[in-house]
Amino acid sequence: MTRTTTAGGTAQTTTARRATAARVRVPLGLIGAGALAMAAVELLNPGYDPVSEVLSRYVHGIAGPLLPAALLAVGAASAVLAARLRAGAGRVAVALWAAGIMIAGVFPADPPGHHHRPSTSELVHGSAAFLAFAALPVAALLLRRTLAAARPRSRTALDALAAASLLGTTVLAVLLVDVMDGGPSLGVAGAPTLLGLVERLVIAADLAWVAVALVVTGAGERGRRG
Repeated sequence: MTRTTTAGGTAQTTTARRATAARVRVPLGLIGAGALAMAAVELLNPGYDPVSEVLSRYVHGIAGPLLPAALLAVGAASAVLAARLRAGAGRVAVALWAAGIMIAGVFPADPPGHHHRPSTSELVHGSAAFLAFAALPVAALLLRRTLAAARPRSRTALDALAAASLLGTTVLAVLLVDVMDGGPSLGVAGAPTLLGLVERLVIAADLAWVAVALVVTGAGERGRRG
């Protein structure tokens, strides 16, 4: 009888571990796939200037469909994160980030050079992307203590990524206003603007934060305390 009980307990433990691993690996796989797709589009389109051109324009280049696929994958993984969090402002911010990213994936941006006469798709894409970029650092700040309490070893990474996201998004907003106001006036070293470079740095910080948050919440339901 003892052996049966022990065997049953071992089986339950193994099943629980596998479920936990799945909770972490599946959404992390989506984040990884999205990041790889963005990198692939970047590498396949050397004619675009990554310093000045935003990544959204690559949808009109070689392997362009990879970009909306990447955004939808990231949005889906972020929606998983939002579902794990307890109702609150932090969860709302994550949900806004996820929704913005997915909407931006459905509505493509215009080709380069068309930002002064944007199409409806461009306006929706830009608004959704702006919403997503604004929501993520807010989520990172609101959930900082909760996520760190659930996994103290993640505190340093969470703090660093939250700071990077907030700073990068602030600079990105300044550059966007500058360009829309008839810029570029903030270019350096011959580059018309640093908009593309800063956007990529913000995306990297944001994806990294979502990945860390998924690992923290994937270990169980502890994230619902946030």
